[in-house]
Amino acid sequence: MTRAKDISKIVTDANFSGDITASSFNGGQLGGRRNIIINGAMQVFQRGTSFTSVSNTAYHADRFELYMQNEASVYTVTQDSDAPNGFANSLKLDVTTADTSTASNEEVKLYTKLEGQDLQQFKKGTSDAEQMTLSFYVKTNKTGTYVVELFDRDNTREVSASYTVSDTNWNRYTLTFPADTTGAFDDDNASSLEISFWLIAGSAVQGGTLNTTWRSASDPSSATGQVNFADSTDNNWAITGVQLEVGSVATPFEHRSYGEELALCQRYFYAHADGTRDMAEHLGMGTYYTSTSIFFSVSPKVSMRATPTLEAPTGTNYYIAFSNSSSDHFDALTLSARSSQHQFEIEGNTNASGTVGHGTLLRLGSTSNTAKMFFDAEL
Repeated sequence: MTRAKDISKIVTDANFSGDITASSFNGGQLGGRRNIIINGAMQVFQRGTSFTSVSNTAYHADRFELYMQNEASVYTVTQDSDAPNGFANSLKLDVTTADTSTASNEEVKLYTKLEGQDLQQFKKGTSDAEQMTLSFYVKTNKTGTYVVELFDRDNTREVSASYTVSDTNWNRYTLTFPADTTGAFDDDNASSLEISFWLIAGSAVQGGTLNTTWRSASDPSSATGQVNFADSTDNNWAITGVQLEVGSVATPFEHRSYGEELALCQRYFYAHADGTRDMAEHLGMGTYYTSTSIFFSVSPKVSMRATPTLEAPTGTNYYIAFSNSSSDHFDALTLSARSSQHQFEIEGNTNASGTVGHGTLLRLGSTSNTAKMFFDAEL
């Protein structure tokens, strides 16, 4: 058996020649938690994996919201298996209704928001402020100039950069944004930095030279040069491998396990029960507080960012309670004001009918796959 001192000698005597690069270590994966973006590899789609007739602002992939303002174009949004080597998924937008004439106030962009307490390493607002490097993979058949904008919500400041698509392949793009010695990010759980991937930009945000230095927020020149991605129903755009890190160098993408990524996403959104997965999914255990109301509690998988809002549609017989050898369909769920980011108190009501004090097991009602119980604490 090799003794410890022998191993030490082997390591001590080791000689290296040539340049040691980032890709020399662990297949390109550097140590530490470098990537500040959550779900950058588009692994997690808790709300569903395919959305049609998308014409309004909404989340699809976890942590990435498609923002639409005064826009006539319509999309299909999917978690797609088309991805660059080393990735399994992307977020893909397909234009299903084109908009060939962009009004001045039209905007479409994909963006993600970051908490201030997760951004302190950038030292923004100090003399030691760091540069920010954003890297990502994009594939689109609509070539031309695309803009990415950073918006500091705490101090109402912004900066933009552009990338040029010249072919229809997957390509990695790297944008380094300057350090900003003005305006520190708040050390809290609110939105401090918002990253926008522009797709359509009306004249109100174009004109002049693209703003590539930090400034007080102003619409003109924040998206100058942006192509109209939605000018044809043939167009599609996909993105994955999104990474934001400290400094001027884009390191290899930091891959995390699906379990890690899911837990990070559940801080902001938690799909507790979803009729599209199973129309009889379990909700919890509760008690008839009155003959027409049932109280039960739900513990999230991880503590959420803030007390969430409840997404639970109302519908005839959408939910069911089993008690005393009988079942009781009811129509609605309500989040109690006594809920917090750590524990949710839910009331089942509207057409509920049972015996006060009886315990009950609650499920989705097996009558519609639109029944669900989601908790939303997005920024």
